[in-house]
Amino acid sequence: MTERVVLAYSGGLDTSVGIGWIAEATGAEVIAVAVDVGQGGEDLEVIRRRALDCGAVEAYVADARDEFATEYCMPALKANGLYLDRYPLVSALSRPVIVKHLVRAARQFGATTVAHGCTGKGNDQVRFEVGITSLAPDLKCLAPVRDLALTRDKAIEYAEKHQLPIATTKHNPFSIDQNVWGRAVETGFLEDIWNGPTKDVYTYTDDPTFPPVADEVVITFEQGVPVALDGVPVTPLQAIQEMNRRAGAQGVGRIDIVEDRLVGIKSREVYEAPGAIALIAAHQELENVTVEREQARFKRGVEQRWTELVYDGQWFSPLKKSLDVFVEDTQRYVSGEVRVVLHGGRATVSGRRSDSSLYDFNLATYDTGDTFDQSAAKGFIEIYGLSSKLAAARDVKFGNAPDLGSQGGIDA
Repeated sequence: MTERVVLAYSGGLDTSVGIGWIAEATGAEVIAVAVDVGQGGEDLEVIRRRALDCGAVEAYVADARDEFATEYCMPALKANGLYLDRYPLVSALSRPVIVKHLVRAARQFGATTVAHGCTGKGNDQVRFEVGITSLAPDLKCLAPVRDLALTRDKAIEYAEKHQLPIATTKHNPFSIDQNVWGRAVETGFLEDIWNGPTKDVYTYTDDPTFPPVADEVVITFEQGVPVALDGVPVTPLQAIQEMNRRAGAQGVGRIDIVEDRLVGIKSREVYEAPGAIALIAAHQELENVTVEREQARFKRGVEQRWTELVYDGQWFSPLKKSLDVFVEDTQRYVSGEVRVVLHGGRATVSGRRSDSSLYDFNLATYDTGDTFDQSAAKGFIEIYGLSSKLAAARDVKFGNAPDLGSQGGIDA
């Protein structure tokens, strides 16, 4: 029986050429798999036909937009997933849902190998291959660009020689990956980290320098998930799409960062994630109102580790699954409304309210009606500072008291 290879298929030059390239190099039949995670562009049926025209024996296409928004973007929102405190995991989040469909297709069509179009120095090769073997340890992985020396020049030459139905003359200086959660842009002149991004880099966001009038939106959350915008019910996908539109019109979510890749190099990336950044800002503020102090402090450490695991391609790992349980538990009371003002590249929270709020006006107020027992503060401070006071006294006893110096004092 002829071996079969499942190929993650985008419809572009490299993966279209990859169908025939893999078949010639390995003798295997190729099944193309295209997954829609909200990247836009061509219709799935057009992509499916092209895969078959390029030599695939089967073409599997999946509209995974709702699945991606609900099962991948929402957990990231609950975890306030921001790599290096800025990047909302745009590409990293889409890889595991694509991997799931690749493995599903491999099982359905009896394939022994899964192939992807990643290079040998990016994060995505790790995300794909670790994800694939985490779900199906028996499957082998293949990367034509990395393993079979499929360069861009060779891809163009191959496409023209075989008259494949794919444009080969258009040259985009950037490498772009996008989905409903955001857009990632790299390479070209951006590789010189002194060069500023030009206007043509951006698609999801308008220039924030001259913004339209401020846009105010009220986001309703239930257990950490946005369920309504300005009182209108929305699904997770609809919430992201609408916030992309409204925050994008104000230039919210532009990120220019040099980040640490898993493979050990630093890489300059430009991202656009208007909806993600606005939703995370609102979610973080609602957590400030509803999550208990010690739980919130611990969660910040969990968030960083969760984000690093996802960035590093460990979505299906045991630790990630364990952290998911903690994060989900913290969202029990993260319900309420947050008012956000979108303007000039910023998403600014201007109001918040929740039936499960831990904010007590009568305890917080400094006006008449204050219910905080100030007489309890003196004893609290004495006990709270007791261990430091005892340690300081020991320092004095052994001659290690802090040197306060004499500068700035008044001479007697």
